[in-house]
This record gives sequence, structure tokens and C-alpha cells, in this order.
Amino acid sequence: MKNNVNSSLVTKNRLGKISEDDLMAPQHYLEAIKAFARLTYESIYVINYENMAFEYVSENPLFLCGHSPEEVLTMGYDFYFKYVPEKDLELLTRINDAGFDFFKKLPGNTKKLYSITYDFHLVNQDGRHVLINHKLTPLFLTGDEKMWKAMCIVSISHHKSVGNVCIHKQGTDETWELNIENNIWRKSEKPKLTRREIEILLLHAQGLTITQIAEKIFVSSDTVKYYRRRIFERLGVNTTVEALSYVVNNKII
Repeated sequence: MKNNVNSSLVTKNRLGKISEDDLMAPQHYLEAIKAFARLTYESIYVINYENMAFEYVSENPLFLCGHSPEEVLTMGYDFYFKYVPEKDLELLTRINDAGFDFFKKLPGNTKKLYSITYDFHLVNQDGRHVLINHKLTPLFLTGDEKMWKAMCIVSISHHKSVGNVCIHKQGTDETWELNIENNIWRKSEKPKLTRREIEILLLHAQGLTITQIAEKIFVSSDTVKYYRRRIFERLGVNTTVEALSYVVNNKII
């Protein structure tokens, strides 16, 4: 599958000629993205589906695999075929197919409210496999409501394995999870945390220990441990680091 130009990664959302009206729409948006990239630790890049190329790649090294942003920009989609393991590349193709099939059925301009997130490995310059989380959301649609440009954000995954494919709708708790085995989307809602559970997570994020949190909110250490255990159960995680990553990535706090 490596370097296969017929892969649906480069054919599923292939666009025709972009109309003059569509070309007039984007105005200086890359400057805003570059400013955002300067403020975040995450890697950011922009896909242009008109020519299946990268339009912008930030300087964060996580996504670069030892290259400069300019080199990755030049590689475009060849970057995936070079630095994503074969097995994960096959998974990306299935996610790509299922994601665009889902996107195609959405009504009109509401398509911009949806984002997809999933995990896969990149092989860095040392040959080490790094599990990353990849988020993608539309930037611009064509006149016939196809995705023209998309913004992608890459960070370290808090999961233990690839997949974990979800689509979120902005402004709602609606989530769709993809069953990789049968390519079926299952609708669910984001888990909810109580005010006390969120407070404890925020204090953990500040670096406070269980004892310090207990003193600050005037409860026993055992009570803090109870709340923490309940947070883990609600979110389906095993550590405080995983819990913090989950609530940030899923916009729970």
C-alpha cells in the first residue's frame, strides 16, 4: 500500500476545479493559524484537498519526524506513506472512508461544526513508533459542500492503542464512535463530571498532591481518592494524566 496513488487517502475526497467564487472566500486565514501555532505545544497543519497537498505545517517537532516544516510541506501526502506503519496506514484508509461517508450525509454548512479524532503511529527519525492523536476539522467547503481545506492538530495520544475514532459536533455533547470491525458509527454522549470532580481534576492539573487537594477543599484524603476513582470510571481511564488528557481533548473542561 505504500506510495499507492490509488489509495482512498488521496482519492476519496478528490475535488474538481475550484470555482472562482470559492477561490475568493479565503482571506489571510493562514496568518491566524500561524499565530495559533505559536501559542500551542501541538503540531498544526492544513490539508488542501484540491491538489491533495499540505498548505501549512507548523514547527512543532512531534509531527515532523526529523524533517523541517518545509520538507514535510513538500512531501505532502507522501509523508503518510513514508512515516506511518503499513498496518496503521490501512487503518487510516478505513477511517478516511468512513469519515467522508459520514461527512457527506451531513446537511449544508453544519458540516463545519464537526471534527474527527483518532490515534495512529508515526515512525520518528530513530525508528521509534510514537502513538499520536490526530484531529481534523473543516476550514472551507466548496460550493457543492465538499471539504476543500481542513485544519489538523497532532498531539501525543493518551490511549494505549491505535483507533479510538470519534466524531464530535461543536456546541453539543453529541459524539459518534466508529466500530472499526464493521465501519458502523454509534452515537453516544460525552461523559459528564460533577463540579466537585472537575474541581479535583483542575487541582491535579496545578500539580497538587492528594493531601494538598484534601486540605484545600476541606475533605479527607480518602474522599479525594474516592472522587478520583469515580472520575477514572466515568472516563474509562487509569491514571490522572490520562484523565486530564481526556477532558482537555474532549472539551469537558
